[in-house]
Amino acid sequence: MIPRQSALMTSPNIPSDSPLGKPTPYQASYDPTLLFSIPRADKRAELGLSGTLPFFGMDVWNAYEVSWLNMRGKPQVAIATLQVPADSPHIVESKSMKLYFNSLNQSKIAGPDAVRELLRADLSTAFGAAVQVTLTLAEDFGKLRMGEPDGLLLDRLDIEIDRYEPLPSLLTVRADEAPIEETLVSHLLKSNCLVTNQPDWASVQIRYVGQPINQEGLLRYLIGFRNHQEFHEQCVERIFIDILRQCQPVKLLVTARYTRRGGIDINPWRSNFSLSRMPSNERNARQ
Repeated sequence: MIPRQSALMTSPNIPSDSPLGKPTPYQASYDPTLLFSIPRADKRAELGLSGTLPFFGMDVWNAYEVSWLNMRGKPQVAIATLQVPADSPHIVESKSMKLYFNSLNQSKIAGPDAVRELLRADLSTAFGAAVQVTLTLAEDFGKLRMGEPDGLLLDRLDIEIDRYEPLPSLLTVRADEAPIEETLVSHLLKSNCLVTNQPDWASVQIRYVGQPINQEGLLRYLIGFRNHQEFHEQCVERIFIDILRQCQPVKLLVTARYTRRGGIDINPWRSNFSLSRMPSNERNARQ
């Protein structure tokens, strides 16, 4: 078993100091200090959030390029799923996560349980909260399922778009109608990396109970992220807060499934009501 090193980070880190957009040598020896943590607080302050959060949730990461050596030097592969609580003080920049996983490639580790414990310890340190880690081993790949988010497709609407910035004023309700329970879906969410401006693509699902949301306005609002620069987790929280403030639903759940980059996809969800079950982690066709 390889010795576990401290995954201490310089704090506070800012996105421009991350490995994003910079030539970076890949390390083949285990190094948890590659994990680059960024405080959530700064972006939440932009949304006027402090103290008790108006939501709970998870950031669900799927890492498809996880590999290590067994004690005889034979490569092993797995898919790692990470569940990061939304109230963790940090996010971890995704390129640094890829570099960290790659640092395991030539490391001898006793077995999947040891790998899982190593990841759990390092990632909990980096995020500043307990991270749940599961590994899907190669013999179980065939059990993984795919699925699309259920709900009424907003993309069916034939609308004209001339603004490509998220405008909360587009979010309105039909105030003269009775409250409803509704699930809406769009595959047209595109945002851009906060540092490199590279595109991030996602499908978004919105479940709510409240007065009917104007669907054309909601679709225009979501498409407005097309030139917007934020990390995945930050975009989902912005969508949640804007809908909550503008439409005032009694219940609200926002889930986004982003396409993978560097062998990793990130799928945040935020809710203000107790769920009978967590949002599905089935990957969709674009993932």
